[in-house]
Amino acid sequence: MGDTGTYGVRTARLTGVREDRRGRGCAAAQGRREKPRWYLPAVLAVDVAVTATSVALVFAKTGQPHPVRSAAVATVAWAAIQAFRHRYRRDELGESRGALPVLHDWLILIAALAVLGVATAQTPEPYPALAALAPTLVSTLVCRRGIHRHLTAARRSAQAVDRVLVVGGPGTLDSAVQRLASRTDHPYAVVGTVLVGDGDSATAGDGATAGDRDRLDPALDGRAAGHRLVDAARRYRAELVLVAPGAGLTGDRLRELCWLLHDAGLEVALTPGLVETSVKRLRAASVAGLTVLRVEPPLSHGAQAALKTAVDRCGAAAGLLLLSPLLLILAVLIRLDSRGPALYRQRRVGQDQETFTMWKFRTMVTDADRRKNDLAAWNENDGLMFKMRRDPRVTRVGRFLRRTSLDELPQLFNVLRGDMSLVGPRPPLPEEVASYDATALRRLRVRPGMTGLWQVSGRSDLSWDETIQLDLHYVDNWSFSSDLDVMSRTLRAVVDGRGAY
Repeated sequence: MGDTGTYGVRTARLTGVREDRRGRGCAAAQGRREKPRWYLPAVLAVDVAVTATSVALVFAKTGQPHPVRSAAVATVAWAAIQAFRHRYRRDELGESRGALPVLHDWLILIAALAVLGVATAQTPEPYPALAALAPTLVSTLVCRRGIHRHLTAARRSAQAVDRVLVVGGPGTLDSAVQRLASRTDHPYAVVGTVLVGDGDSATAGDGATAGDRDRLDPALDGRAAGHRLVDAARRYRAELVLVAPGAGLTGDRLRELCWLLHDAGLEVALTPGLVETSVKRLRAASVAGLTVLRVEPPLSHGAQAALKTAVDRCGAAAGLLLLSPLLLILAVLIRLDSRGPALYRQRRVGQDQETFTMWKFRTMVTDADRRKNDLAAWNENDGLMFKMRRDPRVTRVGRFLRRTSLDELPQLFNVLRGDMSLVGPRPPLPEEVASYDATALRRLRVRPGMTGLWQVSGRSDLSWDETIQLDLHYVDNWSFSSDLDVMSRTLRAVVDGRGAY
């Protein structure tokens, strides 16, 4: 999650940009188009070198026809597919760490080479061909994720960001600034704010007090207001004006402001006020000259939901079958380490507030539930969940099981029964749900999961508000591809062990 303190440092560094010789702001703070220049050569070098080398070597070793020519064709095809899908564009480099877009591109490469092989009657054997192209997939994933991590770190220190002037009313302005300040993994760094109207405001994105920020009289005509905004943008040396429309910024007035800002060479972005809504659910349209943004409802039925259920049941069955020796060993270790059963069962709340019995390996002493009230004063979570970093009730084997998340494996039985899913929100306790408000209750619209955004984002280190925010984002924006992405990130989270206690 984001760090507001880090964001403050990021903004402070931007405000110290020196003036150039013309007396205007020099964009020393790198904008989105000023990402490190080595990104593109590095990506191209990895794509070309790995594809050419792997295809040439595998084809030569397995006796496939024309290894050098095949390597050249595969390399050009991979580079062309990446370019056609805009993977080499400056504004795309480093923005995504997801595995699915890369996998999609790789499957297109296989299909294109297969069609080309049939057309030229030079079809290699399928298994050597897949083996030759596998390093391309892996190296591209590693390279893209490495650049994403580098870009995220750079943005925390005010590099590769756009200097943004935020414009809006008292409510919309504060909301936009606070959301931008809550995270540092995006390209927008707020260097100034313009309040439209007479209301007071609690925060100022540029580090100034609320009284020091610029104000714009809504009674001004469009041209006069536009010139004021242009002057403010130049004074703050902003590269983009982010408008949060409100009562004073609607309709023709907003269009005229966009004209003037664009004529001055400034980019303009609008925020409709939607929070945690995936762009995949948004559809832009024009109706009677009015720009309409349609928000698709969350996926809950159809082919993707059926596929999720099938993967859950089949995955749980396969997992139990393959992991049965490990489950037996862990059960024996738990019994040898402390008195009590190897398995621990607990009532949890699932989809649509239906309760079920959740299974886990026991990681605490048998009277842990009775001792919970005695430890309430040491709760390290700021919400309804109880968490202690050094809980005295945890056994020696239990500590290891929690650190590696092996204590969760018996939940595969719950997934097989249909009470849980492989991916979903954390299943809450009934006493937690009793204190939920309407917002928190929405997380119970889907089946709880063995893993989820909460696990790959910090687990017990997350605050209560952060946990709810992640769960709501999952519920509203779920797709089968997002489940695959979470599962691919879960392994790293388990190995890292951060937040597991």
